[in-house]
Amino acid sequence: MDEQRLVRISKYLAKHLRHQPERIGVELDANGWVDVEVLLAAAAAHRFPISRAELAEVVASNDKQRYVIDGDRIRASQGHSVPVDLDLPVSEPPAFLFHGTVGRNLAAIRQEGLRPMGRQHVHLSTDRETAQRVGARRGRPVVLAIRAGAMHEAGHEFRVSANGVWLTAHVAPSFIDFQGP
Repeated sequence: MDEQRLVRISKYLAKHLRHQPERIGVELDANGWVDVEVLLAAAAAHRFPISRAELAEVVASNDKQRYVIDGDRIRASQGHSVPVDLDLPVSEPPAFLFHGTVGRNLAAIRQEGLRPMGRQHVHLSTDRETAQRVGARRGRPVVLAIRAGAMHEAGHEFRVSANGVWLTAHVAPSFIDFQGP
């Protein structure tokens, strides 16, 4: 499959497995799963046919491992704006995690901290490079160091998605090191 088709399918999956499943008549279960055949039939019915082989290739080759297939079910690993419970166990984070953003967001982050905005969780990465790539999607990136170990000690919960993205409800400004660790 060519790169353009791969990207189009990945974006289609993101839209319908993370944000608007109802748009194609798909209903995610409580944990975000949908039957693969139901998804493929809905995509075809809405003039975006995807073969099972294409779906498998997109899931396997996605550089961020955004999707998971488990038997006959598929779901997005994280990033949902629709309410789902990914049923991920609470995990102890490393001492520092990182978040990529852009400079125009810093004033609000200094006041309010990191909020999930339209999603269910704040997304954090284990390395600066990933956070820098995330921030670069919206302009010149700024990487924030998050004192995740201190947050955990203070009672904040963290979960880690199947693709290694750390999730938490909110990061208060007091846990953000704006200069790096």
